[in-house]
Amino acid sequence: MTSVSFASPPESLLIVRLGAMGDVIHTLYAVSALRAVFPELRLGWAIEEAWAELLCAHGTDRSGPRTPSRPVVDYVHPLNTKSWRRSLAARRTWQDMASAFRAIRSERYQLAADFQGAMKSAIVTRSARAQLTVGMEDPRERPSRLFYQRRVRTSGTHVIEQYHLLAQAIAGKGLPARRPEFPRDDQAETKIATALGNAPGNLVILNPGAGWGAKQWPAQRYGLVAKALAADGMKPVINFSSAEHDLALEVEASSDGRAVPMASSIGELIALTRRARLFIGGDTGPTHLAAALGIPVVAIFGPTDPARNGPYGTKNVVLRNPASHTSLSHTSRPDPGLDEISSDQVIRAARQLLECCYE
Repeated sequence: MTSVSFASPPESLLIVRLGAMGDVIHTLYAVSALRAVFPELRLGWAIEEAWAELLCAHGTDRSGPRTPSRPVVDYVHPLNTKSWRRSLAARRTWQDMASAFRAIRSERYQLAADFQGAMKSAIVTRSARAQLTVGMEDPRERPSRLFYQRRVRTSGTHVIEQYHLLAQAIAGKGLPARRPEFPRDDQAETKIATALGNAPGNLVILNPGAGWGAKQWPAQRYGLVAKALAADGMKPVINFSSAEHDLALEVEASSDGRAVPMASSIGELIALTRRARLFIGGDTGPTHLAAALGIPVVAIFGPTDPARNGPYGTKNVVLRNPASHTSLSHTSRPDPGLDEISSDQVIRAARQLLECCYE
């Protein structure tokens, strides 16, 4: 590890981790550790607008004194890099970009740290015009290291451990392990409490979606799992995004109507997950949210490596078949190992966790 030291701890720090959901959550472990050790640190975060609710509750101020609705960072700097890339020739795009970077630069950050290691995040980091830019020695996209004035060796196995090492280098000393703190959205809390009848007690969340097809376990098997757990007295709820409506209906049908589809905003998903006794899903953002909230997790893995990306800091059972080979190819082609994992295996793992965690 390379220390990134000043004569005294940095007064201000910009975190650059644009997305996606699981990656932002993984980074929050390290940032929460920094916040715990440096409570007076002026801390900003550049993030895609789509994921800003992981840092700040919807409809609340994105800067100013920290509150339960924005518990970790002082400033949220939302960006829209995906939409910008789709319309680079548009005048409005350049106006939006200029406004976003002007807001970041106005804070005059002493240090800007890229926790993503991609070219786009490295460009954002350097564009902040901080006194010092920091990144990983071996980033995900190798050319991005050229944008860093200091580079840090991060040798941990799990990505959370790697980010923790980067945070320690920024701190110039060891940091305690910290569970991430998420915003509290009072409106979302009320909506979810009403939907669940205020005291569900036996909620299990199933998350059939995934970022790409090869990570997605068959929907029909989620339905069979839901049906079995409902017979055990659990209340299965299907979490899904707007793009996964048909997938959720397929799970519901396979469960003979025992599982209830529930589309949620990020704030509502946080409120929902806090109430769960168990979460079942693949390598995807909501799974990592459940783990970060300390909810027991059954994780169903295919082409991605659970040693690097698996549920962290909570009781869990990870199911992965030897026929799965580690790949980040983002293919939609079904993973042969993932298809070998049966619904009975998942049901057994779920019952095991429910028994050991809630005796």
